[in-house]
Amino acid sequence: MDFKRSDFPDDFIFGAATAAYQIEGHKFGGAGSTHWDTFAAGPGNVVRAENGDLACDHYHRYAEDLDLLKDAGMDAYRFSTSWARVMPDGRTVNPEGLDYYDRLVDAMLERDLMPFQTLYHWELPSALADKGGWMNRDTCHHFGDFADVITDRIGDRVASIATINEPWCISFLSHFIGHHAPGLRDLRATARAMHHVNLAHGLATTRLRAKGVNNCGIVINFDDTEPHDDSVGSDTAYASWDAIMNRWFIEAITKGTYPKEALAGLAPHMPENWQDDMAEISQPIDFLGINYYTRRMAAADHDTVWPHIRSEEGPGEKTQMGWEIYPDGLRNVLTRMARDYVDDLPIYVTENGMAWDDKVKDGTVDDAVRLQFVSDHVNATKQAIAQGANVKGFFYWSLLDNYEWAFGYEKRFGMVHVDFDTLKRTPKASYHAFKSAIAR
Repeated sequence: MDFKRSDFPDDFIFGAATAAYQIEGHKFGGAGSTHWDTFAAGPGNVVRAENGDLACDHYHRYAEDLDLLKDAGMDAYRFSTSWARVMPDGRTVNPEGLDYYDRLVDAMLERDLMPFQTLYHWELPSALADKGGWMNRDTCHHFGDFADVITDRIGDRVASIATINEPWCISFLSHFIGHHAPGLRDLRATARAMHHVNLAHGLATTRLRAKGVNNCGIVINFDDTEPHDDSVGSDTAYASWDAIMNRWFIEAITKGTYPKEALAGLAPHMPENWQDDMAEISQPIDFLGINYYTRRMAAADHDTVWPHIRSEEGPGEKTQMGWEIYPDGLRNVLTRMARDYVDDLPIYVTENGMAWDDKVKDGTVDDAVRLQFVSDHVNATKQAIAQGANVKGFFYWSLLDNYEWAFGYEKRFGMVHVDFDTLKRTPKASYHAFKSAIAR
């Protein structure tokens, strides 16, 4: 890889990320049903109707997986704590779930890995989904209770706490496009979910501040959006898509406002008196996590419903997901956030990675495309720092091949290959190259 640790500030953090439902094995330890379990059981929602019952069995194999992080010389591990494991019905505490995360955090510290916790990475308890999920304001208050319970148990040992992972995916992708659980395609549901996810972040942050937590933030996913061409229609489509995809959440959190281009379609369906929540939503955060994967090109399409947009991948080489490989987009997003929204606030690249159809051959996995991908995106991060963005760390997504939501176990993002029949872990060429690059 064409970078080395010494290219970055002394306090820069290198790590890898995972998410609870995608790796743990949700059938273990008394975890409750989630809306992903029932979504996966519906026709055509998930490849082969696969779910997270077993996943990578990280629940039992976490020591082996943490050893992979330590052996690679990584500084930190970004993990999430499953709401449905800690509180199976969203409200009642499961002691086994708390004990598991207790063991997990202690095991990180034993290996000198900094625990970067995310409270919520999409596993909404089914009992709350039954009551409307993110369309129901009460869910936000139950999420605050979850933040209290898990923080009382492990908050004294984690390095940071992110409230929500990728609110756009939780709300717009899941309630308007219908690609993720709960799989809705409803404008009113979307408007309410997009606001309530923000409110949940605000309420959880209030709970964390009350406990004296001083390193809490949020993780937002961004595309590097561009107009499809230089037409007026594409400019308008770009403004709308950028407002929905990139501006809605960051502007609520940093400015206490929503972009007018998004409100043009969402305002009639927003919860009553939503404006009264904006002060809580926009209270200060201590860091911003940025997830970046690709660039999107926006064009007008007036034959479709609002927002009348056709959003397409750029023209470059594609990953197994069909996403364009565009490292400059990461630099663009990092510098934009620093310039327009967070100034000198610490920023972390909390997810960046690519899927490829990796195969084990003679005991090894040659993932040369990923190796180059990581090198180019880490260098894009370095360029953003040189241009003034206060980027403090880079987490590759993901440590392990895992359950990739609607794509089941078909798309492989890991630096470590997982055989989903035997659960054998095989570090890929990118793992070894990353280890060499970040060696002290």
